[in-house]
Formats: sequence, structure tokens, C-alpha cells
Amino acid sequence: MNTLSARYTLTSSQKMMIFVLSMSLYGLSNMFTELIPSMQLGPIELSVEYFAFIPLTLCMLFHPLYAAVGASVGEIIFGELMLGQFGGLGEVEKFITFSLAMYTAGRLVKDPTNKLQVGIAAITGVAIHQLLSSIVDIVKVWVGVEELEAVEGLAESIVVIEGVGFLNDVFFSGILFALLPTLYLVPRLYGKIEPLLGIRPRHKGMKYDTAAWLSPKYVILSVILAVVAVGAEILSETEWNIAEWEDIFTGVSEQQLIWISIGAAALITVVTLIIMRSKAGKSDTGTETKNV
Repeated sequence: MNTLSARYTLTSSQKMMIFVLSMSLYGLSNMFTELIPSMQLGPIELSVEYFAFIPLTLCMLFHPLYAAVGASVGEIIFGELMLGQFGGLGEVEKFITFSLAMYTAGRLVKDPTNKLQVGIAAITGVAIHQLLSSIVDIVKVWVGVEELEAVEGLAESIVVIEGVGFLNDVFFSGILFALLPTLYLVPRLYGKIEPLLGIRPRHKGMKYDTAAWLSPKYVILSVILAVVAVGAEILSETEWNIAEWEDIFTGVSEQQLIWISIGAAALITVVTLIIMRSKAGKSDTGTETKNV
């Protein structure tokens, strides 16, 4: 087998376009989730966590690394910075856990037309993200940097609370806003959206230029990143939290900031798609000229 011919390669501009497209689309969707009200049942909050199908679809159709990192950056820019807030070291935990989960989901899919693969990868990506987030919250209570209000003095109860929250996020948000839309979109968009953006569709024989799935390098790096995420979140609850700020846009309401962020994300998405389509058109013209 010729490894070079089977390697999934992208140009620097294509990587950047995937990154920006994922960043703006997921940032845009994040702002709409801010407008959806949540329901509180005691210490358990039932809410639309996120529209995970957007980064999941992009990670399965394109290079998962750039799509996953782009989505995480989009959440920080449009969901935090443009709303006049930033969580400091706490954002490191969000960035790592979400990027790792979405990247893993993308790597699980070798054939985007295989609905079984797509479905398993979609729910696995959500489960990994929610599991890592739950572990971080549990560790914070056990370490003592965060208090549990539900049953004061009984640290073990956090496991029950996080367990219920985990099941809610996986089986509610995970199925409705990750599994089902991803199952519908990925097989239908595969082979159609990539040429429009000037990118060759990947197939099951292609290999990525990053570490192989479940290789020792991948597993070790994932464990290290998970430990860093836990450490960063613990520090964010102490006086060592740096670069944290909130409410810097005085005189502007939260609703106004949300709509400004939605407008900015939508504008970036449209501009990115126009640029990618333009590049694809030039590439097609060049190919036709060569053939003539």
C-alpha cells in the first residue's frame, strides 16, 4: 500500500479555512443556546448544553484536529470574550476537554457514509466531553476548592449529582442535538460539500498526519491533556487564577452582546464560505485549463 497516496493532506490555507469555519459556525450556534431557557430541578439543571452536531459533522467530514480546535476557540471568542467575560485558567479546561472529545469522535469515523460509525462516534464524543467535565467537577469538590451546596459535608453526593447531570447531557442534549442531526448531515454532505470548498473528500483508506488512533502516543498525550485540564480548573478556583475578568462592556445589556456576537459569527461564516468557494472555483478553472 502506498502510504503517501493514502495520506489525507491539506494546504495551510485549507487548514485555516476549516479552523475559521468551525470557529464561526460553532460560535454562532453557542449564542443561540444562550437564548434557550433552562429548567432547574433542585441541584440538577436541565438545559440545551450545546449544538454539538456542528463540530462533530465538521470533524467527520474534514480534518478533525483543525475542526475540533476551531470549535473550541469559537466558544471562547463568541461565547466569552464578545460577551465581556473570560474565565482565565478555567477556559483551559473547557478548551482541552471539548477539543479532545470532538477530535476523538472525528478519528473514530473512517467511512463517513457508514451510519453506524457516525452514530457511535457522535455519542462517544459527547460522552467523553461530559465525562471529563464531570470528573473535573468531582475532583474540585474532593480537593476542597469548591463547595457542594446540595448535601453539605458529604462529598460523595457530588458523584450522584454529576452522574445525573452526565446522563441528562448525554441522553438529552447528546441524542437530540448531537446524534440525530449528525446521523442525518454527515452521510448527506459527504462528497458534496468538500468539492464546493475546494477540499478532496476523505475516504476510509486515508491516514492523518497526526498520531494514529489509540496509539501509545495518542493515549499518553490524551492523559497528559486531561491532567492539565483538571489542574487548570482547580487553579481557576483559587487565587492563582489569572486573566479572569467580567462585565467590561458597561452600558450594554447581555442580550445586546449576544446579538452582536451572533452577527459577528454569522459575518465571519459567510465571508469564510465565500473565500473557500472562490478558491475552489479557481482550482476547478485551473484543472479544466490543464485538461484542455
